[in-house]
Amino acid sequence: MTSPPPPLLTPQALNRATLARQHLLERAALTPVDAVRHLVGLQAQNTVPPYLALAARLDGFDPYALSAAMEARQVVRIVSMRSTLHTLTAADARALLPLVQPARDRELRVFRSRLAGAEPERVAARARGLVEEEPRTMAELRRLLAPAWPEADPAALAVAARCVLPLVQVTPRGLWGRSGQVALTTLDHWLGDRADPGDGPADLAGLVRRYLAAFGPASVRDVQQWSGLTRLRPHLEALRPGLAVFRDESGTELFDLPEAPRPGPEVPVPPHLLPEFDNLLLSHADRTRVLPDAHRPRLWTGNQSHPVLLLDGRTAGLWHHTREGARATLTVRPFAPDADLTGVPEEARRLLALLHPEATEHEVATEPA
Repeated sequence: MTSPPPPLLTPQALNRATLARQHLLERAALTPVDAVRHLVGLQAQNTVPPYLALAARLDGFDPYALSAAMEARQVVRIVSMRSTLHTLTAADARALLPLVQPARDRELRVFRSRLAGAEPERVAARARGLVEEEPRTMAELRRLLAPAWPEADPAALAVAARCVLPLVQVTPRGLWGRSGQVALTTLDHWLGDRADPGDGPADLAGLVRRYLAAFGPASVRDVQQWSGLTRLRPHLEALRPGLAVFRDESGTELFDLPEAPRPGPEVPVPPHLLPEFDNLLLSHADRTRVLPDAHRPRLWTGNQSHPVLLLDGRTAGLWHHTREGARATLTVRPFAPDADLTGVPEEARRLLALLHPEATEHEVATEPA
């Protein structure tokens, strides 16, 4: 007898379920470190977006609390999922990097032809000594590695070191209101005995469960898109007996943790002003749960992502902020001329107070669609 199909999750139900995991239905009373752990890191090509991502999700968020956790080495900036820079807890950085190493290996293969026979492991060993002697910039690595392999491209040598070694960006890079140039050392050298890798996922099954807790319900392709890994179906199949299984309107199977929240599709969603590169918009193969296909091209200029306005849980516009003298302005550009912007001015002023606390005037403006 044929088994009945899994229960259907409508686009609206799928949207609300994911927003609940992301703490975007209502702000959560979590510490920044606990939030970073729950979200399995925050994409962090730029230094400010992780702070704005947490400001949208946490009640009473203090950016200096995240900054202090970074200074205390409880949180680090390091290349991880998708071979992309993330802000991760120290424990997750140690545990996750071996699991997502295949994505970094793929990046390394792109540069192998420019290594002129230099073995990446030997390059990494030399680089380890350099960065553990003192934190080094990529420019310094290029200069210091080049003499040992004069026929290789110095840039490829530095990339090989970054792909093989777990290199963390040391502070003050990434600190709130301070920052600095990118300087690198190894994760183990930076952390010492501060983080127990047992606190993070020990295997791919644990990684999948962590992903579902923060981004589910999700398909196999969704998990692969987020992690940068391939051939994950056997791992989902092994987990199937302990997971809830649904389907979307196209018939794609969606896996989830049985105990994870799946609120009703009519649960209201407050407006949000999300930063560029927010994980909500990058962590699924099928992003239509939060990003209509028609709007997807408008979120990017080249490789640069734009800050996003979320209305009723879906991408509905862009925003930017400026400062002139004592006046700070946040400007919203909705995609539709009739967009309901109720609640947006309040959210914009909250964000302006975070971004420009020294400004005496906070103004909210709207550009035509």
